Amino acid sequence: MKLSNLDSAFYYLEDSTTPMHVGTLAIFRTPQEGLDYDSLLNLVEERIGLVPRYRRRVKEVARGLGRPVWVDDSDFDITYHVRRSALPRPGGDDQLHDLIARLISRPLDRTRPLWEMYLVEGLSEGRAALFIKSHEALVDGIENMEIGQVIFDRKPRPPELADDLWMPEREPSDARLLAGAVMDLVSRPREAADTLRLATKDVSTTVAKVAQGAGKLASMAWSAASNAPTSPLNVTISRNRRYAVAAVMLSDFRRIRARYGCTVNDVVLSVLTGALRNWLVSRGEPVSASTTVRALVPMAVYLEGAPEGPDSRKKLSSFMIDLPVGEANPIVRLSQVAHATEVHSTSGRSVDAGTLVQLSGFAPATLHALSARVASSFSQRGFNLIITNAPGPQSPLFSAGVQMTEMYPVPPLVKNQALSIGVTSYDGRIYFGFNADRAAMPDVDVFAAMLGESLDELREACS
Repeated sequence: MKLSNLDSAFYYLEDSTTPMHVGTLAIFRTPQEGLDYDSLLNLVEERIGLVPRYRRRVKEVARGLGRPVWVDDSDFDITYHVRRSALPRPGGDDQLHDLIARLISRPLDRTRPLWEMYLVEGLSEGRAALFIKSHEALVDGIENMEIGQVIFDRKPRPPELADDLWMPEREPSDARLLAGAVMDLVSRPREAADTLRLATKDVSTTVAKVAQGAGKLASMAWSAASNAPTSPLNVTISRNRRYAVAAVMLSDFRRIRARYGCTVNDVVLSVLTGALRNWLVSRGEPVSASTTVRALVPMAVYLEGAPEGPDSRKKLSSFMIDLPVGEANPIVRLSQVAHATEVHSTSGRSVDAGTLVQLSGFAPATLHALSARVASSFSQRGFNLIITNAPGPQSPLFSAGVQMTEMYPVPPLVKNQALSIGVTSYDGRIYFGFNADRAAMPDVDVFAAMLGESLDELREACS
């Protein structure tokens, strides 16, 4: 099975400084019997048949003459992908985040299926962590979900599934793939030329074209006529990362939403705007009343004229918003953000959070993966950073019978951007994950702390 044009684009887009994988960090309340490696391994073995790409690897065509293909990994080894790690007891959150930063810095092994899962033991207070990373080419949200979507259950006792009697299909020979590529060169020369440019790393002139041609992944509700504002967030990045998190009560955002007649997403963006403002000031950056930071914000919308419900047609749309970091008044910031998002929402009917978490293919991990694909398909000159927001269920989830207490997104960085922000709501709280370049933004933990300060500032202004 050939990779789609878009999957091929993301496969070739990766380089040593921009690994193209998206991650999820889940924290579990460990009962007396614990979330052990064997139970996790058994769970993944039982569920992996629901995500067939997770047992397939990518095989390239000689000389890049055709799109790569998905082939069953005849040497598939579940223990290579599901790994065990540990922190020196009692491991603190800072140590955990340092470990995640190292893991997200490492590209996936292209000779194997493009995913890894780590059970991290040794956390303080008897907790355990699960970190999952999947390549962006692996998840399209339509037929191929992120594996985190199938190993989390709504009940402590997981449902029983039929035995998965998987046998790898025979791998096509190099000669057969090359012959097919030659036929494509004759019958579809334009598409073949795009594939060849990708394979020879002429990525910048091809990815956006391929993404726009696909049409199913994303649409831009608004395109900037100019490049993004100058910002310390846009620099040449290294291959090393820092990772930080923040967690706040969802009820605080709902109260502000109810008072001002906006959306929870408006409040999220406004609080992030305040944190960005305080961070810029702390670094001595010039901030005037007109200073903005342009964010690319992927979101789910219904297609025009489509009925609502589980069978409705939907897409991931994106808009760019100039966050008013120069505005000192938090209420005015919220008003400006709400006005900007309202303008963008007129181009499509937004999927509300309650509906979104019920739609197949739009669980938080999958939606963050799709959002990363959207962001990677546009010119990074047009925005300063990416903010993905994926609402999750407001009741506890379980894995191998153990309750997940926290769920943090781990978004990828794109080229020349020092920060990427992921947001997920889950079980009454909102969780923020901040992936930053280690050299360009060593103070990402300071920025994470400023998010709480920004929320406090907005709450006080509302009281």
